[in-house]
Amino acid sequence: MDLFLKRFTTHNKLNSDLQLRFLQLLHRLLSNGYSLLEALETIKWNKELHQTAELITESFRDGMSVDEAFEKAAFHPSITSYLYFVRGNGDLEGTISKCAAMYEHRMKYIKKFQQVSRYPFILFFIFFLLMYFIKWSVLPSFQDLFRTSSEASFTIFVSILVIDILGSVLFILLIVTLIAIIIWNVTKKRLPIEKQLKVYESIPIYRSILKLQTSFHFAAHFGSLLKTGMSFREILQHMSKQTRLPIIAYYSQQMNTELSKGLHIASLLSVFTFLENQLTAIFHKNVDVHALEKDLNIYSELLMEEIQRKITKNITLIQPVFFLILACFVIFIYITLMWPMFQLIKTI
Repeated sequence: MDLFLKRFTTHNKLNSDLQLRFLQLLHRLLSNGYSLLEALETIKWNKELHQTAELITESFRDGMSVDEAFEKAAFHPSITSYLYFVRGNGDLEGTISKCAAMYEHRMKYIKKFQQVSRYPFILFFIFFLLMYFIKWSVLPSFQDLFRTSSEASFTIFVSILVIDILGSVLFILLIVTLIAIIIWNVTKKRLPIEKQLKVYESIPIYRSILKLQTSFHFAAHFGSLLKTGMSFREILQHMSKQTRLPIIAYYSQQMNTELSKGLHIASLLSVFTFLENQLTAIFHKNVDVHALEKDLNIYSELLMEEIQRKITKNITLIQPVFFLILACFVIFIYITLMWPMFQLIKTI
């Protein structure tokens, strides 16, 4: 009977807030001396997290790794990709702590983006309704009213034409963007990683943030695996086996191949587009493994701060840009309505 109920019991996927709470609570328990299974048993006291803790516990009993258990519990890919490296470094508490901090920043930026973009989108929607109301109701009335003035009639005709062109262009851009996003999501996994990287390189703002993110993951995970005493080749081999960070896996595989030919890792890092040049300098500078580990950990923290700064800067630009575009549209509508009046006054 129990097996029957388990088979047909559906797991409720945790939302972002609950996933963060789960990670923070798990880290708090681990830092207070609880073992992983004891921590999960304690988390079950929370009604909202009970089912997820039970599912992860069962996954461990089935022999799954930490990242596989969290993936089965439907945690976000950014969490499971970070937890993969527990297999190599064995530092569950430290990895959970960094993972929770990273995911908290991610949630903060998403919420800030939603707050910043909500009102501009609403205003744009209202504006387009107003624009089509003017086109189908106000301007035709003007055309009938100013039929005796050829200049006014011509101005109204031009205004209607411009509104048609503007509306068509915006509609086409929206459709093309949606189609491009759908096609990209469908075909991305089928494309070789080399072609994916070329696409990313063509997106101005995204490529700079992606470069920082890739450098952050490389520095953070390479530094954490150095603690275990692995050689560079073993670390790169471990990083190349994971599939949730495809760029890191591809770069690690390429570097591992070149290392087997006798090349130094520092000379290889400068070749890759989405790795910061500072990584090359760090590997050139440090011969001692402990000093390299320390520098990589510090550099990953600096990269995280830089990512936060850039994302915050780009998000804060959204409202001014939207309002500037909207102001231009409002001025256009004003001219559209007032210009025929000026033309009529000239005829008096």
